[in-house]
Amino acid sequence: MIDVELKILDERLGRTIPLPEAATPGSAGMDLRAAISGSLTLSPGASVLIPTGFAIHIGDPGWCGLIVPRSGLGHRQGLVMGNLTGVIDADYQGPLLISCWNRSDAPVTIHEGDRIAQLLLVPVGRARFKQVEAFAESHRGEGGFGSTGVS
Repeated sequence: MIDVELKILDERLGRTIPLPEAATPGSAGMDLRAAISGSLTLSPGASVLIPTGFAIHIGDPGWCGLIVPRSGLGHRQGLVMGNLTGVIDADYQGPLLISCWNRSDAPVTIHEGDRIAQLLLVPVGRARFKQVEAFAESHRGEGGFGSTGVS
């Protein structure tokens, strides 16, 4: 568990637009909602930045935030992240914006307060690269892009 500072930027947050929260005790992500006025219709292929109405400061460089799509919206309506996954660095303190992209062939309407993405807080692994002339042989080797089979 990590404490994350949250700064409200839109007075509706916590009143008419709920604060970010997990939908169930087992949910990995916290729902992020559209802090827009009224509604917005995204044409097929269009993308837009949607405000969440708040900023966060994670502070601990051992953690980061990931903004990811809600699976149902992506599958049923074609609303996904325009940048596929948004990374929120521990030292970022600006507003959280959600890059929404309508990948479907039909318009998608987003209403004020709609749940449109999720925020995951995840530990950050740090690497120290060690240069080598060759790798120890592995079962897979250099095989990639389907080399382990189709099924």
